Amino acid sequence: RDSKPISELTMKSIHALLQNAIDYAGLFPPAGLPMFEAVANYARYRAGDDAWALGRFVVPAARLAEFESVACDRLPRDGEPWRLSALGGEDLTAGLDAIRAFNDRHRPDSDNGAATIDTIEVKAASVADVERITMIIGKDFDTYVETPLSADLPRLIEAIRAAGLRAKIRTGGVTADAIPAPEDVLRFMALCVAAGVPFKATAGLHHPLRSIYRLTYAPDAPSATMHGFLNVFVAAALLRAGVPAAEALDALRESSPDAFQFDADGICWRDHRLSREAIHDSRHHGLIAFGSCSFDEPIHDLKALRLL
Repeated sequence: RDSKPISELTMKSIHALLQNAIDYAGLFPPAGLPMFEAVANYARYRAGDDAWALGRFVVPAARLAEFESVACDRLPRDGEPWRLSALGGEDLTAGLDAIRAFNDRHRPDSDNGAATIDTIEVKAASVADVERITMIIGKDFDTYVETPLSADLPRLIEAIRAAGLRAKIRTGGVTADAIPAPEDVLRFMALCVAAGVPFKATAGLHHPLRSIYRLTYAPDAPSATMHGFLNVFVAAALLRAGVPAAEALDALRESSPDAFQFDADGICWRDHRLSREAIHDSRHHGLIAFGSCSFDEPIHDLKALRLL
């Protein structure tokens, strides 16, 4: 693959798959950066050549005051506001109050710089939790509900659908046991696709392809087989396109870069082809984004694969 030139045609299909897909979560493990460094990184990414792939800045609602104190000189006074996704926290009512107050202070015509929280991320372990979240938040935000991958998952996804919310899956962590099996990831995605529930993924998706990687950035960190974000996005699009779950599972497990081909009109994985229309459909109604504590690492790896 290193001998192949980077094609403008390849760029078009990879852009379709990953436009605004990487929600930057530099505050969270394994990066765990201080606020000032994460904010500086996000400002740099917004101004860089790869800004097309950048999504929202992820921040806990409880740290919004800290974010403001650091970001006030970087937020735009004109132009496109920074987009943020806020983690609601255990006291969701207090978190929502902080979010609404933040949005009031950072309207485009304010002197504080323009930023908007349009997405909230919360956790729910039961249908009752989903109903409580719906009552508190309402319809003013795109709300992602992180669910356990338990036997009750079908009921949880149905409750999320009925409430008009979105779903969220945790695909990794800083220990090997935090990485769900491909079958569990596929089951979550298949339930979301069948119910018409948009979703996002978070954690453990620093690299494009499924393989063995270090779990943290420590020199002596243990390694484990981690999911790849290309695998997850392609598998989600295959499910949306009606490909049987067993074959989408094989795409989720795929480790060979040569199994994926990108051209002007779409993406091929082995014998399956996804048109650009199918990719856009999946990105708007299926897998919306993924959270990553690194933006540089996914972009670097895509360039190493000569996809950028």
